Amino acid sequence: MLERLERPIVQAPMAGGGSTPELAAAVSGAGGLGFLAAGYKTADAMRADIAATRALTSRPFGVNVFMPATGTADEAAVAAYRERLVPEGERLGTEPGRPAADRTDAYAAKIECLVADPPAVVGFTFGCPDAETVRALRDRGACVIVTVTAPEEAVTAVEAGADALCVQGAEAGAHQGSFTDAGLEPAALRPLLRDVRSVTGLPLIAAGGLGTREHVAEVLALGAVAAQLGTAFLRSPESGASAVHKAALADPRYTRTALTRAFSGRPARGLVNGFMTRYDPYAPAAYPDVHYVTSPLRKAAAAQGDPEGVNLWAGTSWRLAADSPAAEIVRTLTP
Repeated sequence: MLERLERPIVQAPMAGGGSTPELAAAVSGAGGLGFLAAGYKTADAMRADIAATRALTSRPFGVNVFMPATGTADEAAVAAYRERLVPEGERLGTEPGRPAADRTDAYAAKIECLVADPPAVVGFTFGCPDAETVRALRDRGACVIVTVTAPEEAVTAVEAGADALCVQGAEAGAHQGSFTDAGLEPAALRPLLRDVRSVTGLPLIAAGGLGTREHVAEVLALGAVAAQLGTAFLRSPESGASAVHKAALADPRYTRTALTRAFSGRPARGLVNGFMTRYDPYAPAAYPDVHYVTSPLRKAAAAQGDPEGVNLWAGTSWRLAADSPAAEIVRTLTP
């Protein structure tokens, strides 16, 4: 399916608001592959997004699902972090949230919905579904893509029956899609592409810090069938990113990105701002618990136009993100 794209451009699924039906439809309509993000949504909300996208385009598009969190979080560490954030809440006129009782992100309900009526592509992040789930989706005609960050993860996805792999390098904005949160040093995209290619012949999508036509041509030459970009689309009018986030991507005061657990408890790359600087040293490895703790603070900061309190997810080529329609971005990126 990926080899049949008119343009080898995949719009990254950006959970938390960046991905919208309008963005996915615009990218697919321009010949690429648009993606909806099911992360943090209910199954009903995901279903509504799929219906809205189908109303906007007849082209293929994808939906990405977060694998459920495994293991248990250190409740004491999460509680201590929440207490540390109380002054931040007082500054913003709110208070930190509390971890959700359900740590699965409604995974089972989403899979039931997707098997019943799948889009053309179903993607997975933070792990790999079992072979039975992959087979059920493929039997209904869906192409299954698994995000991997290491050759070992690629082998697991191949054994589960995945149709293709999204190879995500350390340069990517937002969350690292690793199967486990063991604190391993993420690999840069280009050597990672080579290492994953050495263990599988499946089609590979390259993701991480890509922002130009030349970047796309380079990863295609390295063996990828398409390039996935997220930050490149964040400033487009179809993006659901907040006004604060869009403005920050063009703000000269932000000079670097870094990986942090401060906002969600899982490593994610964003522009270095006040919240990241103040709280990264104390954030526990506890996803999605920390996400729910910081969520009210981030929403309040965005509502007040305060970029210092928001997760400003961005890949390493964020300076190249253009305030242009998504279809134009797709054409500009195509070699």
